[in-house]
Amino acid sequence: MGIREFPGSAPRGKGIAIGMRRSPDVSPRRLSDISPQLRQLKYLVVDEAIKEDLKWSRSVEDLTSGPVGLTSIEERILRITGYYGYQPWATSYKREERPRDSPGPAEAQAPAGTEAGGRPSRHCWRCSRAQLKKIFWGVAVVLCVCASWAGATQLAKLTFRKFDAPFTLTWFATNWNFLFFPLYYAGHICKSAEKQSVKQRYRECCRFFGDNGLTLKVFFTKAAPFGVLWTLTNYLYLHAIKKINTTDVSVLFCCNKAFVFLLSWIVLRDRFMGVRIVAAILAIAGIVMMTYADGFHSHSVIGIALVVGSASMSALYKVLFKLLLGSAKFGEAALFLSILGVFNILFITCIPVILYFTKVEYWSSFDDIPWGNLCGFSVLLLTFNIVLNFGIAVTYPTLMSLGIVLSVPVNAVVDHYTSKIVFNGVRVIAIIIIGLGFLLLLLPEEWDVWLIKLLTRLKVRKKEEAAEGGADLGLGLQSKSRRARPSFAR
Repeated sequence: MGIREFPGSAPRGKGIAIGMRRSPDVSPRRLSDISPQLRQLKYLVVDEAIKEDLKWSRSVEDLTSGPVGLTSIEERILRITGYYGYQPWATSYKREERPRDSPGPAEAQAPAGTEAGGRPSRHCWRCSRAQLKKIFWGVAVVLCVCASWAGATQLAKLTFRKFDAPFTLTWFATNWNFLFFPLYYAGHICKSAEKQSVKQRYRECCRFFGDNGLTLKVFFTKAAPFGVLWTLTNYLYLHAIKKINTTDVSVLFCCNKAFVFLLSWIVLRDRFMGVRIVAAILAIAGIVMMTYADGFHSHSVIGIALVVGSASMSALYKVLFKLLLGSAKFGEAALFLSILGVFNILFITCIPVILYFTKVEYWSSFDDIPWGNLCGFSVLLLTFNIVLNFGIAVTYPTLMSLGIVLSVPVNAVVDHYTSKIVFNGVRVIAIIIIGLGFLLLLLPEEWDVWLIKLLTRLKVRKKEEAAEGGADLGLGLQSKSRRARPSFAR
């Protein structure tokens, strides 16, 4: 039982050999049993690649086992010599059998572009290059979103000095939405391998509205409400620019992210996240502080109310779109936005006419209209919507959202030199609070799990480095003591 003869061993009566094959779970033998191998260590030259393999072959279980969490010196020597059939990679079998974790920051155990053994990996290098390309495009998209949004806001403020008609400006800029689908089709012709005619592409994108496509019923039930919300969002935003400075308008509009979360939680039954509740509270606190910054004057209160209403309409638009229509592809989104432009031309045109004849928004002659400012504002707003809706094809959605909040300091710098804005302590704190709430809302849903995994990996790596340092120090001290000990061998 557990005893067997080996070939070439002594007879059973004279000597018994016990199987000395070491398993990874059995403690190693004493150094005195392997003294011949130890004498050969001083002639051993280990290649650098082998050192890396030996370093990475150590399992986490070996580093964390034991009362002090350090690998013994004898086991390290057994790893090098391979004595009793010990193989360094035998302890990694447990790791290979474990299921792979979900992708996230915690997977970054080795540096980018390296395999588990420290060797460069072509596949990882390709992934890193793709990620760098996506980040580069993300920076370009962020700058484009920031420049177009801040530029449209400042140009609207400049336009109102000569042309005091916010609803007419909203109507004029929304008409440009008709260009979305033609621009998308031009890109489709340039990039797609399978080119389709305009009619074929239109019919394929119309499937987004159902099996019957875009019917009159669908137009009034699924497109018209969003056209109204689109017009209200832009009109309230532009009307607020007349009342308060552009810095306050842009920072208060960032609260729409918090309103989207609250509506999604109530209407769509999205997952509850404590950090997003904190962000919503910060947004509300920032709105109150912004109202207090200039005192409770009529113009400032009305302007802040208009911006909050615009942010609310924007949030309602996004939540209802997800509830009624779901998610849309690029062609479907372009067709939908073009339909909003058609709706604006057909059904909203009467409102600016009524406002003109009632002299609510009146101008003496069409020659006095600053057509350059109107067209510039429309182009910037169209650019902003194109990049915001189609930028996801080249970068991450989170980076695109950063462009909106980065427009706040741009507007603040412009307001500082062009208007009489006063950046008192309350206004600065309100801007910081709303910006912080906006950034908290950009965190992914699994951010806490990723953070815990990342901290765990860092803790394990720190223990591994400490274990290697302690083991190397102990081996050095033992070798010095052996050299200092006198030898009585003849």
